[in-house]
Amino acid sequence: MNRRTLLEKWWLLPVGATVATFGYLGLYAARVTRKSVPGAPQFGAAAAVRIANLKQVGTQWADVPFSYGGRPCVLLRIPAATRGSLEVGGQHYAAFSRICTHLGCTVNVVRDTEVLAFSFNYRDPDPRQQHPMLGCPCHFSVFDPLKSGEAVFGKAHLPLPRVRLEQRGNELWATGIEAAPQIGG
Repeated sequence: MNRRTLLEKWWLLPVGATVATFGYLGLYAARVTRKSVPGAPQFGAAAAVRIANLKQVGTQWADVPFSYGGRPCVLLRIPAATRGSLEVGGQHYAAFSRICTHLGCTVNVVRDTEVLAFSFNYRDPDPRQQHPMLGCPCHFSVFDPLKSGEAVFGKAHLPLPRVRLEQRGNELWATGIEAAPQIGG
């Protein structure tokens, strides 16, 4: 190859690099925006563990952290029924693993919707639907408890594993948990 041929074809290098970069970014964006919707719960059997007295979760969006099956979890009193939630006397309760399905960081209950908007860069498109969410502080994934723990924003694309709840007298017990997904998968 002589110098003239090389100079005539030099433009292929930056054009090829640009096409490859935008192709990669397109695939990455498609993966991040494709979220998996939680289906019917598939709880694995585990020993029953007492979580809380019903009085401890007496107000809407009250939360009780607990450990179950070797994982940190959270119990929430939510305003409406979801797949996998428990209804007791007209009140609804749901429990989730707090291990983020992206890379395994611990998610927290984020009550302030302005914190969600500023820190997590997430605001529900319908302003009437704003409510506390579960947020991962590592890579800013957001999970919606009213959508059965579905990942609604961020790098996580799988929902949080749900915990099966049972009422025993005036107490809530954990009696099963969904399998943890492969982290980062």
